Amino acid sequence: MSKNRSWKAEKLIERMRQKVTRQMMLSLEACVHCGLCTDQCHYVLANPGDVSYAPAYKADKIRKLFKAHLDWTGRAAPWWVGARSVYTDAELEELKDTVFGKCTNCRRCSLACPMGVDMAVFNRMARGLLCHVGVMPEGVAVVAKDQWEIGNQMGVLPEEYLETLEWMEEELQSEYNDPSIKIPVDQPDRDVVYTINPREVKYDPRTIAEAAAIFHFAGESWTMPSVGWDQTNFGLFNGDDEFGGAVARRVYDAAVALRGKKVVISECGHGYRSTRCEGPNWGRLDAPVPMESAVITMLRYVKEGRIKVDKSKNTDPVTYHDSCNIARSCGLIEEPRELLNLVCSDFREMHPNRAENYCCTGGGGAMSMSEYAPRRLKSAKIKADQLKATGAKVVVTSCHNCVDGLFDLIRHYKLDMQVKQLVSLTANALVVPVKPVRVMKPLEGYKILVIDDEPDVRVYLRMIFKDQGAEVIEAPDANQGIRAIKSDKPDLVTLDLILPKMTGEKLYWEIKKDEHFASLPIVVVSGYIGVEAPRIDFHRFITEKNLPEPEAILEKPINPEKVLETVRTVLEKKNNIRN
Repeated sequence: MSKNRSWKAEKLIERMRQKVTRQMMLSLEACVHCGLCTDQCHYVLANPGDVSYAPAYKADKIRKLFKAHLDWTGRAAPWWVGARSVYTDAELEELKDTVFGKCTNCRRCSLACPMGVDMAVFNRMARGLLCHVGVMPEGVAVVAKDQWEIGNQMGVLPEEYLETLEWMEEELQSEYNDPSIKIPVDQPDRDVVYTINPREVKYDPRTIAEAAAIFHFAGESWTMPSVGWDQTNFGLFNGDDEFGGAVARRVYDAAVALRGKKVVISECGHGYRSTRCEGPNWGRLDAPVPMESAVITMLRYVKEGRIKVDKSKNTDPVTYHDSCNIARSCGLIEEPRELLNLVCSDFREMHPNRAENYCCTGGGGAMSMSEYAPRRLKSAKIKADQLKATGAKVVVTSCHNCVDGLFDLIRHYKLDMQVKQLVSLTANALVVPVKPVRVMKPLEGYKILVIDDEPDVRVYLRMIFKDQGAEVIEAPDANQGIRAIKSDKPDLVTLDLILPKMTGEKLYWEIKKDEHFASLPIVVVSGYIGVEAPRIDFHRFITEKNLPEPEAILEKPINPEKVLETVRTVLEKKNNIRN
């Protein structure tokens, strides 16, 4: 250790020798100080005249270290190439202020660099060196600790997570009057394993419910894991590759344990980049399952017709903010716009846009660094002017960090706007299929036995009753009729009195004297029962036998309306359940 260098400075330099990669070396060597990157930075534009915000100036803070310890030119002619080491803890604090407080790693300056210098790569490396020796904003330390120890960056406890999912499931079932809507947890062999940002549990659970509704109406086979559900990764912000790799593995391990076919990542910029784009590199493994943004998933559902949407449900003027991590770093640019045009009726571009869009000022973990909030909000004027120029009432973004960053600047600059995510607009635009209301037929659920020796009559009555929903049994004589009563236990019997082998009168007497069937409703449907009929005097018969009157007596020829009205009235009276 140098006699003039602090322990932290010494350890930082040792770590740098291990962490500098070929990509970083090329970027550190290639800068020609042309200045084309200067006006690309929102910090520069919001702080004119302050050279300390210029990308090349900030990069030189790190480049001097590299030249002093790793580049031969720094050893040969340090005065010529500006090589300079760090010696004191105060100098480390100054470096911290630069790499954490004056840069969000948005990479916009890289687009303008003719030499291909990627400042964000070595700025993140410098953050990692400082964190290695304990020099970092307090918020970064706290969030990383929570993510490592509790399993997510906001310290959401397992019971809090599960209770939130249960609560959202109940809300959905009530909202759509559909108890079949579920938010499944730890269900194996599903096509989709859905991961989220813990901010959704803590502050915005409605986005979980909206995604669940979309999955439900798309008929998706999906689940959420009870562990490994936090797709965010503070390894991207603190520059710790080992930390980042271990956190990313939690998501991969959860998907593998559930035998999920695909991981769908909710709308989170750094979560998407960390999990899908960087995590395998940090963890030094091949991604075990395919991964995609929920934006891609929702767009596919609409295009494939798995969900239907009505853009007239979202009529407010809408603009779109490209998350730096999603757009510049991962190339997810046109798909959000395609989906927006399908679910919104008035979409307006802000300028510049896509890969050239300005940072929301909340990137790079800035939302956790409260000491830099005034600086962050001052630089947010660039984004505020962008938003105001669109005339939009809603700014949409596919990133939870951006939601918070945009909300802060909208409040600070008193803009008349809301911040929403694509999942919210898509859920609001859903055309929910109306379940057909099943109207029960008047005789549905009842079983009727027709006893008549005339085939035409049996067919006629069967058609009448069956058309009204009843199950119909037939018997051509009294003997088969009594067997059907005992075996099939009908709710009602229609009885003809003129029958072969045993008369209907005798069958009626057999039924009523049996205590098991005495209460069985019987509607007599027969000829020759009137006052003038010489062959049958049914009323005299039941009087002599001291039998109860049947529920109704109808004469042939059959009047279908009268039969239906009578049978229905009898059954309703018996069961007292239908009107």
